[in-house]
Amino acid sequence: MALDQAQALFHAQGYEGVGVAALAEAMGINPPSLYAAFGSKALLYAEVLDRYSRASPLSEPLIGPATDPDARPAEALTNLLRKAARIYSADPATAGCLVLEGERSTDADAACRARSCKDASVQQLHGFIAVTHPDKADVVADYVAAVMSGMSADARAGHSTERLTAVANMAALAIAAMLPTA
Repeated sequence: MALDQAQALFHAQGYEGVGVAALAEAMGINPPSLYAAFGSKALLYAEVLDRYSRASPLSEPLIGPATDPDARPAEALTNLLRKAARIYSADPATAGCLVLEGERSTDADAACRARSCKDASVQQLHGFIAVTHPDKADVVADYVAAVMSGMSADARAGHSTERLTAVANMAALAIAAMLPTA
């Protein structure tokens, strides 16, 4: 599918690293068709970000106390970080997170679009944590997002799954301290 090709290019090379001609070629269309279908490179990028965010295994809802009385938020967040370690390092060509790396873009519009996707994810984390620890939801959601951002950058730098998992495990200690079980 054409969007798969565009997503792979944006993920591998970043927003600035890929031009319209390369996108069109990878998608099997010509540049005028790309503009006709998507309006602009920026709008194509927005569609790719939205698609990536919805399809990511990390976007699956967290199971929490509202739906599972035996759920432990710290355990669920630890599992999320460990899953991120595996996903971020699974394919060297698309290492890291498209959204988190996109927010580092030097193109202000591209960075803003990626940041909006990230903010939605942080709000989901916040809502999950607030069910049991409303007073800690802000700081823990921000902490998990910061750890994931660092893990994404490290995956882009070539860190192994094992190294990223070690970071996730260390972060788990802080999360457990912040979100004790009753």
